Parts: sequence; C-alpha cells; structure tokens
Amino acid sequence: MIETATLITLCMLYLIFFRPGKTPPLQNPLVIERPGQYHLTLAAKLNLAQPFIEAVANQIGTSGEAGQSSATQFFEVHDNQVAAHGYDLYLLAITRRNGILLIQAARPVSKDPNAYLDTIREFARAVLARFPNDEEPASGDKIVAAVLHEAGLRGIKIETL
Repeated sequence: MIETATLITLCMLYLIFFRPGKTPPLQNPLVIERPGQYHLTLAAKLNLAQPFIEAVANQIGTSGEAGQSSATQFFEVHDNQVAAHGYDLYLLAITRRNGILLIQAARPVSKDPNAYLDTIREFARAVLARFPNDEEPASGDKIVAAVLHEAGLRGIKIETL
C-alpha cells in the first residue's frame, strides 16, 4: 500500500515539474513581446517560423543601431520547417521604430507573387498602427544583412520584396 502511494506521488511530482511546455494553438496568431527588444506578430499557423525570426531579431539587436528607426523591409521566406505544415512560403516585414524592433509574418493571401508585397504591407500596417514613429527612418540595410545572414546559416531561401 505504501509503495503504491509513493509511486503515485512520484508520478504526480514528475508530471507537475517536468512535463513538456505547451505549444500555442496553430489557429491563433502568436504575439511575442520582449520589452525593450522586439515585438513579434505571427499570423495563424506560422509558429514554426519563430526560431528563425527570433534569431534574426537577436542578430539585428547586436548590430549597434539600437536607438534608430529604420524603413520597413519586406521579405518572401521559403522555410522548410514551415513548409512541413503545407505552406511553401510566408511573408515577413521587419522595421525598427523608436528603438523597438517590430516583426510581422503572414501567409500570402493569393498564389500570385505580384500580390505578396501588398499582402504583407497591409498586415504590417495593421500591426504598426499601434507603434507611431517619431523619427525619420534610416535605411534598413542592417536588417536585410541580418536576415540574409541567418537564412544562410539555416538553409532558408529569402527574397527581398
């Protein structure tokens, strides 16, 4: 009897302390905010893009232009990890406003490559409306360089829109 109670107690303690983390539902947008660093908004079913995007955010964060604002940069991303869920590509918008890196990722609405830029601009505009820009934006060359660098390390194909 005591062995059974001990075994049940140990199993409960294991489940309480060592259970794996919960994965966010794929149907909901994912918003991650690291105060003072970045604000990330991923459209539904793009949570698998998070490791790449956070690596880009960390790379940009170490580039030395933390206080500047930048022009928004738009990308078409072909990531094999996201493709495992049936999406060949996703669209990415990255900008820095008042020292905070703002990142948005969305799926294309249509299969027409000519509509990709409009799709990500509209998605980014809706998110960025909450973050007014007080400064004149500088070029986004450091953002582009960081995205291309991280994509090269991970074997991800990137096209600038």
